[in-house]
Amino acid sequence: MDTNIYFWLGFAFIFLLVFIIDMFITGRRKDKIEIKAALSWSAVWVSTALIFGAVIYFYFPFGSERAFEFIASYLVEYSLSVDNLFVFIMIFGVMGIKEKNQPRILKWGIIGAIVLRILFILAGVELIQKFQFMIYVFGAILVYTAYKMLASKNEQIEPEKNIVVKLASKIIKIKTDEDSDHFFVRHGKSTFATVAFVALILIESTDVIFAVDSIPAVLAITRDPFIAITSNLFAILGLRSLFFALAGILNLFRYLKYGISFILFFVGVKMLISHYVHIPVGLSLGVIILCIVVSIIASMLIKAPEEKISKL
Repeated sequence: MDTNIYFWLGFAFIFLLVFIIDMFITGRRKDKIEIKAALSWSAVWVSTALIFGAVIYFYFPFGSERAFEFIASYLVEYSLSVDNLFVFIMIFGVMGIKEKNQPRILKWGIIGAIVLRILFILAGVELIQKFQFMIYVFGAILVYTAYKMLASKNEQIEPEKNIVVKLASKIIKIKTDEDSDHFFVRHGKSTFATVAFVALILIESTDVIFAVDSIPAVLAITRDPFIAITSNLFAILGLRSLFFALAGILNLFRYLKYGISFILFFVGVKMLISHYVHIPVGLSLGVIILCIVVSIIASMLIKAPEEKISKL
């Protein structure tokens, strides 16, 4: 049996085990997860990913190179996930979703994200293998995304303008006064979608937009489907715990978007010049780590300007 098959089976077992623990055991709690507990679980999932990276280093074919690719891809995806979660927090705020109803919506949002990421990665790898020019398209997307991230200001989420929400509202009636984490309710003979369902649609459609940015970034680091998929799914696994941690410490990541934008610019340029200049994976990993560390340290050391922050 091919060595890769053993790794796929091993990853599937670990992923399902961690997924069940995170989503269906720790996720059973109805009350708000405290910041300390959320940070502890986040540390557990990050440690699990790093241990998996160590296993790749020692046992996977071309282990050292693949391990560096895994860690670099994981860090890129995890960093982008932080930015993604900021938007999720905004969505819950704008939609008026109470804390008690957020965990279930988030759980199904993450399950949808897992399926979408696998499909996006497989499609991206296939496109690059069949159409070499796609590497320049992906590179250009990343450079543009880096610019857009730097140039954009904090924008308000407007659910009524989301095209997916518009389409959903034409198919099914939406009951806006239902305080529940259920996605559909029955009143009399009619079935209504709830605000929770609208929030889920917003989260999934937002994740698709982020996937368009993040998947090319990962494919700029590795073309190995195993490394790309496992690094992405390990990053997504920790999203639920990370969400509740971020909700309480948002100010610690004020400058993270600048670090992320530079990472996207770097990997975009790496893609654009890949046929002319080879940038070692070790150097890419070093740049990614440096950007994340510097942006977090800057967020902690530089005080935020005093300004009135309007509530969502």
